[in-house]
Formats: sequence, structure tokens, C-alpha cells
Amino acid sequence: MKQVFLIGAHKDVGQLNALVEALCDPDFLVYVHLDSKSTIDPATLHPAAHLVSPRIDVRWGSYAQAEASLVALRQILREQPDFDKVTLLSAQDFPLLPNALLKREMARLQGHELLENAAIRPGAWNVGFRYQFFHREGGGQIERVACALANRVLRLTGRRRRMPDGFVPHGGSAWWALSRDCIAEVLRLIDTHPRVVRFLHSVQCVDEMLFHTFVMNSRFAGRVLSDNYRYVQWPEQGSRNPKVLDAGDFERIRASNAHFCRKLDSQASAELLPRLQQWKESRAAA
Repeated sequence: MKQVFLIGAHKDVGQLNALVEALCDPDFLVYVHLDSKSTIDPATLHPAAHLVSPRIDVRWGSYAQAEASLVALRQILREQPDFDKVTLLSAQDFPLLPNALLKREMARLQGHELLENAAIRPGAWNVGFRYQFFHREGGGQIERVACALANRVLRLTGRRRRMPDGFVPHGGSAWWALSRDCIAEVLRLIDTHPRVVRFLHSVQCVDEMLFHTFVMNSRFAGRVLSDNYRYVQWPEQGSRNPKVLDAGDFERIRASNAHFCRKLDSQASAELLPRLQQWKESRAAA
């Protein structure tokens, strides 16, 4: 069964096209969402890439991050009547498995939704502040002042926001692989629960909440495997962005069970990339 890969990109067309080329396979389809701010000329994209339209102005932490994926998913469902999963990637991901092994792994995992996930509550993932208070990345001064005033009232009164319509908040990694039927159900829930969508417009890091919350409040919750098969290295001192991988990360990547690793940069990861490619080719020959 076909697999779909959805790549979000905003820079470095060479690295983006190398990822598309790596995923060229009769059983794979590749869609690319280009940030509307990107200077990449769509005419320079790899010919195998399907361009997502419309392009969204993506800003870190804002609802636009999720909106870009939702726009792309609606297009994919319109254009592709039959596939197993959509795997969400960034242009700074690297596939660690040759395509034949990746297909075998995806076949093994058919019937599961690959979504690193936890309930947002004390004792699980204790980041309730992400939705209990108002957050607004970007926007104008009036919006920021309104959020600050609303949050001050919440703190003074001891009140906290609650997710509407009885939804239980969940969250986790922004990178996932979801089946066609699950995606269709998520989109249906989004269309039928506008209050939840409005609520999610003012949470922090919505891309780490939206899909998790809708999937875990759906009939697909029992199919979730809380593993997205990605290798990501977070800085020990803490950061809102993962570490850019380099040659020093190679052994840890090789010891993982990941299908993809991130985050790579064509310059900062220049020593790592050929080692990963060589290892990947050796796995194909094995």
C-alpha cells in the first residue's frame, strides 16, 4: 500500500530536494508545504514533489503550524483515494532506512497510529500552562496586551481555562504518522467542534497538542502507538529547538530504532550526512 510523506519546508532547496529524491519510490508519494515567506522558487522543487496549496505563513508556536498541516492533509485526501499513512516530516529530516526496509517497517506497523503521546496533567505530561492560559505567538500589540490582561485575571482569581466540548487534552512530539482513516476522522472532528478549534488558536505550541488531542478523543485512540520512530536530540541545558545533529551523534543515531532523524543542516551536519548515507546504503545491501 502507498505511503505519503508530507514535508514542511522554508529554506535550503538543495537539502529539501535531496530528501524528496531519497523518498522516490513507486510506492511513495511526497507532498511539500512551502512556508509562504520562503524564498524557494516552487519551479526549482524536485519534479516528484506535489506542492501544497495554499501556502501558509508559518510562525513558530502559532496555530499556523498546525494549519499548514491541515491544509495539506485536506489536499492529500482529495487527491489520493488509497494509501496507508501520511508521515509528517521537515526538510531537515533524514531517512535512516532504505526504501525497501522502510516499506517493510510501515507494513509491520499498519493498523497503528504512530503518535508520541501523553495526557496533559500532573503525573503525566505536566504542561497544563500551555492551554490553561492564553498564548499568542505573533499578532499585534493589542492581542498581546489582551492575552496578558486575561492571564492576569486568571491568576488573580485562581481560575484556569478548560478545553471545551469535554475534550481531554493530550500532547507530544509534533512529528507523527497517521492512517488515512484516522486523518479523515481528525478532520471531521475539527469541522464539527469549532469551539475546540477556536480554543486551540490560543494555546502554546499547538502542533504538539492538536493532533494528539483529536486522535485521543476519537475512536482511533486504541490504535495509538506512542512512538514516532524519530531520533531527536534535545540540548541538555534546555531549548525550544532540538539540537542540530553532527558527527558526534552518529553512534546514538545508529543505536536507535528510528526511521528518521532530525534536525540536520546541510552545512552544520556536513560531516554527519555522508556517514548516515553510507550506513543507510550498507543496510540496503545487508
